[in-house]
Amino acid sequence: MQAHDTYLLWKNNPLLDKELKEELLTLSDQEILERFTYPLEFGTGGLRDKMGVGISRLNIYTIAQAAKGFSLYLKKKFQQGNVVISYDNRMHSKRFAFECAKVLIHDGFEVFVFESLRPTPMLSYAVRHYRAIGGIMITASHNPKEDNGFKAYNHTGAQINLEEANAVIQEIKHIKDIFSIEKADASKIQLIDASFDRIYLNDIASIRIHRHVAPIKVSYSPLHGTGSTVIPQLLKDHGFQVFSETNESQVDPLFTYTESSNPEQEKAYKNGLTLAKETQSDVLFITDPDADRLGVAVLHNGAYERLTGNQTAALELYYLLDQKSKLQALPKHGNVYTTIVTSDLIKKIASHFQINVIETLTGFKFIGEQAELATTPYIFGCEESYGSLISDKVRDKDAVQACLFLSEMVGFYKQNNQSLMDVLNHIYETFGYYVEHTDNFFFEGIQGKEDMKNILNHLRETAFHHPSLTLIESRDYLIQQGHKDGQSFKLDLPKSNVLEYRYDKGFIILRPSGTEPKLKVYYGFHSKNLADTQALVKESQDIIQTVLKG
Repeated sequence: MQAHDTYLLWKNNPLLDKELKEELLTLSDQEILERFTYPLEFGTGGLRDKMGVGISRLNIYTIAQAAKGFSLYLKKKFQQGNVVISYDNRMHSKRFAFECAKVLIHDGFEVFVFESLRPTPMLSYAVRHYRAIGGIMITASHNPKEDNGFKAYNHTGAQINLEEANAVIQEIKHIKDIFSIEKADASKIQLIDASFDRIYLNDIASIRIHRHVAPIKVSYSPLHGTGSTVIPQLLKDHGFQVFSETNESQVDPLFTYTESSNPEQEKAYKNGLTLAKETQSDVLFITDPDADRLGVAVLHNGAYERLTGNQTAALELYYLLDQKSKLQALPKHGNVYTTIVTSDLIKKIASHFQINVIETLTGFKFIGEQAELATTPYIFGCEESYGSLISDKVRDKDAVQACLFLSEMVGFYKQNNQSLMDVLNHIYETFGYYVEHTDNFFFEGIQGKEDMKNILNHLRETAFHHPSLTLIESRDYLIQQGHKDGQSFKLDLPKSNVLEYRYDKGFIILRPSGTEPKLKVYYGFHSKNLADTQALVKESQDIIQTVLKG
């Protein structure tokens, strides 16, 4: 069906939602083409895109379609069972959550929905607590306010794996009329009230290693999102003095007081840093809207230093392994989980403590999947995009846990007159200077997707040369093949549109984002001094810029 025909089908539908109908009537010819040519693509973890009218936007019809596809998949696999749903602060998130619940209830499932917004890690925890067969989180994570999303979880509390996602995709393809998806009455939804918070918070408190540390001040901002519901109270319960950024603690779908909802961006810290300076806090935490990612800025020599996701993860892992080994509480056989785009420093630290490392593709869903399959204890998991997991009672990255764990760390090191920056410098002096950076190249619209595809195909045919580094190994995860020493070999990890170049001093990795219209390029290098490592990153950025422009 052509875009204009699909547009007319929506326009002439007498039952079309009033708000969507008003928006539809304002669309230009180009917008009609963009919104009604291709449907939303259900990816490896679900959906994430702009909200609005059309088959390529998130609205009550496309979200119900995703819920129906997930429901049909669950029906075939389990016949019946519990499903848990949560949501963030975004526009329409609560409505989307309840629409999904009504679809699933109609199909015979018991559905539990949080009565008010709660973090993604709590959804993951609740799936396991209620022994559910699946879960749904309505969120666009750190994306801009115009976006929303649908993340699907399996019975382990992890995001659905590739095989499960493909099965859901096939079910969605069979849904021909998204306006006729049947739903149950909302009265049959079972609500999870605030008493559940205490169950979760009490359980994750077990991550603490040292209960008595120096008193510290913590400044915190949830960036208008879900973190405000549990994080300040958790830290106060454990004796930390907490100052919450008042404006950004409001539940606000318009994100009125923050310039960014992404802890990876400097402008997201603006108001939090003002608060931290006023209160002379030892550390500032900011969490993204669904509170699975954490940004950190630490007080060091009178100024606040922002940590990258890689640095935060390295500090967490080093503290965990160092302190547990001293207490003889470290499992002899256990696993640290990381991803191919995360700092190689994680592997270096784990190796130092003789801990096994399992490396996965990008995305915490792969870490959650491998943690479930492992027969040896879970120790730690992390990824470069500001996410970590200390206890696998949750099977997704958990900024709530990270806030508690890092607060303990700041207090512990403060007893020894050290900041986290002092510890990080010690880690660099011990293991080498590791510097990472990620560049994002945006490719909007239909033509953008085609351009990004062509760039990657071109690189597959003509790999670029790096004048300052020796290529050790290259990997193409789309064909699951690598090359090293003139020999090709089969890759163990799943098929994915990723190109990886491994050098004597680090890596360059290119991959399209699974949730946004952009090509992500990851750089990770190491050497014996900081300046040389930073220079390698800068030189590599210039090379990639030239390659992409050419």
